[in-house]
Amino acid sequence: MRAAQWNDYELIDTGDGERLERWGDILLIRPDPQILWSSDRVDPRWRGAHARYHRSKSGGGSWEAYKPMPQVWKIAWNDLTFRLKPMGFKHTGIFPEQAVNWAFAQEAIRKAGRPIKVLNLFGYTGAATLACMQAGAAVTHVDASKGMVQWAKENAQASGLADRPVRWLVDDCLKFVQREQRRGNTYDAIIMDPPSYGRGPGGEVWKLEEQLYGLIQQCLPILSDNPLFFILNSYTTGLSPSVMAYLLGLLLRPRFGGEVSADEIGLPVTNTGLILPCGSTALWAE
Repeated sequence: MRAAQWNDYELIDTGDGERLERWGDILLIRPDPQILWSSDRVDPRWRGAHARYHRSKSGGGSWEAYKPMPQVWKIAWNDLTFRLKPMGFKHTGIFPEQAVNWAFAQEAIRKAGRPIKVLNLFGYTGAATLACMQAGAAVTHVDASKGMVQWAKENAQASGLADRPVRWLVDDCLKFVQREQRRGNTYDAIIMDPPSYGRGPGGEVWKLEEQLYGLIQQCLPILSDNPLFFILNSYTTGLSPSVMAYLLGLLLRPRFGGEVSADEIGLPVTNTGLILPCGSTALWAE
């Protein structure tokens, strides 16, 4: 289990299908279906939350506000600044457990001793992009949502990185990779966090189980001759870390050698000292 470490974010407690989290000064209660255990909820912060997200039986859900809170607020990680807001489907605009991968990428880029070009596919609000930019890499950030790409740009501005080398692109990730092949462009590192299901800006349908292998395969021609790393994240139930590691090992090691590792990633829970698993990551590194 690889656990992320934060100052501005804290997973305070869990129980009865919910998380109690601190995002800077804001306390939120959000549902998590894998929290199967009960909690006595003695921590008074359960009763001091600013808002709670309620799932709807018909899908989606809504936020219930308990106390006044800003529409947008900021938290920091390693001198990066992220703008947060309560969104539909319980999200805030950042997945804090991913910090362990941002730190890995930063260390690899800084140790490389050479210019590094990174491709971040399904880049969302840009946390991984900013981490790589901060470490000195030139980044191409691709996401199918115009709103998410704009949010990522705002995070870059808030972090003082707006003048760093980056391309912000609203595009279907598979189609973009295929065009990069035709252009002859290459990258030293690739990060991808594909959804279980989604649609591209032109209505393209993405189904992870059917298309993940093909997407990684399509990425091989756009890797440089001396790639640094490949990070594959997933929150898809049933896609185990071992399966993700097998995919990367099968496709990358015959050509580039290197090593593959995979594990669950998680967040430490303050009130129990345990780690809550929050997703899976597979890593290939030179």
